[in-house]
Amino acid sequence: MQPVAVVTGGTRGIGEGIARALVTAGFSVVATGLTDAECAAFEPDPAIRTALMDVTQDASVAALFDGLDRLDLLVNCAGTIQRGGKEFEIEAFRLTLEVNLVGTMRCCLAAKPLLGRQGGSIINTASMLTFQGSPFVPGYSASKGGVGQLTKSLAAAWAQEGIRVNAVAPGWIETDLTRPLVEDPVRSAPILDRTPMKRWGQPADVAGAVVFLASDAARFITGTILPVDGGYLSL
Repeated sequence: MQPVAVVTGGTRGIGEGIARALVTAGFSVVATGLTDAECAAFEPDPAIRTALMDVTQDASVAALFDGLDRLDLLVNCAGTIQRGGKEFEIEAFRLTLEVNLVGTMRCCLAAKPLLGRQGGSIINTASMLTFQGSPFVPGYSASKGGVGQLTKSLAAAWAQEGIRVNAVAPGWIETDLTRPLVEDPVRSAPILDRTPMKRWGQPADVAGAVVFLASDAARFITGTILPVDGGYLSL
């Protein structure tokens, strides 16, 4: 039977790249978006079904997973939001954690019963800021540090049930959100100077790591946070 994957935030950016790569790897995919507009803008693929889901709402998350008969893989890629200087205000700080960290946990818990039937896996989206601090986005950094520790904790807790839990940690990836940086030579130069591979990453680079972690080739890997950063963290 064809394996089934849910990719939260799978209608755009890195999530879309992951969703399309999983189809090539043989999965049937449910790609979630936050709004009707996000889902409508997604270029159709017969192997990908789009669905609305808000990771901050229990009922929304439950409705999606309750509607599935099978689940082999959950990729948490929704809502990796940053709010810049506003994160020094408590409400913005709280919202960033609610989306990035609590939303990830909410989806993991909702997916667990289905994943346990097949011995499936979860792949979370961490960040370079899982390993480093930031003077600009304390909420984002805290949330991604939390995603790293959540990944390790769930890996340990659920291994005996046959569920593997890993994470990818993207570096500087070219998407619609980062395009202003990519196209600004002054702002892009320090990023490329720090990156040993001297280029911006592409969603497909992250997707390749996800496909590996989801595959049988990674069957003895759990609790790992895999940087996909062109060597950025090596310096």
